[in-house]
Amino acid sequence: MKPLEIHGVHALRDNYVWLIVDRERGEAAAVDPSEAAPVAAALAGLGLRLAEIWNTHHHHDHVGGNLALGAKVVRASRHDGEHGRVPGQTVRLADGDAFRFAGRTFTALEIPAHTLGHVAYLTDGAVFPGDTLFGAGCGRLFEGTPAQMHAALTRLRALPDDTRVYCGHEYTLHNLKFAAELDPDDDAVRARLERVRARPGADTAPLDLAEERRTNPFLRFDDPAVAARVGETDPVAVFAALRRRKDVWREPA
Repeated sequence: MKPLEIHGVHALRDNYVWLIVDRERGEAAAVDPSEAAPVAAALAGLGLRLAEIWNTHHHHDHVGGNLALGAKVVRASRHDGEHGRVPGQTVRLADGDAFRFAGRTFTALEIPAHTLGHVAYLTDGAVFPGDTLFGAGCGRLFEGTPAQMHAALTRLRALPDDTRVYCGHEYTLHNLKFAAELDPDDDAVRARLERVRARPGADTAPLDLAEERRTNPFLRFDDPAVAARVGETDPVAVFAALRRRKDVWREPA
């Protein structure tokens, strides 16, 4: 099978919009187009037309470009929390729903917590988790519970080692600074932090899932070293403590 052609587009301050390309048809799908202009420019530069939009959740910085881009197919969750909040939505997806694009099968995964109707899009070797999983971090709990986010991250963590993670924002350096402060003796975290620091402003996505398992504290909720740092033992309680700590953490000057 030919590798999937995916292009990242920068939007707003730190958003990624991902373009999934079908060269045979000369078209693309856009994942979470936060604004229209940079997406339209990227499509023109690639000589493609926009066929579909796939939204992971309803937040404006993920759907703001939907109407201006005018795709005939707009996919998002069927959850009531998303219904009517995704501009132009034409397809309502439930967990496990599959569809074809660019010769590949994609599957919708329900991963509620950041929002109750959050979904990811999965195909062989790639996942688009929106604002659930970031480089060395995870999304805030705007609508869900720690138990829901723990379940969502457990599901993403279980994907194959060779899965590339096409996240919704470039937050990796900030998140690694938190991870290194949490556990300053962790060699893998420190090495990743130094590597990212050495390339200021460079994209870190797509992410390597195997590396996320080693260095993302929010995927290490069952790691005794992380549990000891937050003074909890139950994995959900460990995750909840990590999320609370990160919510109030401020990056050192």
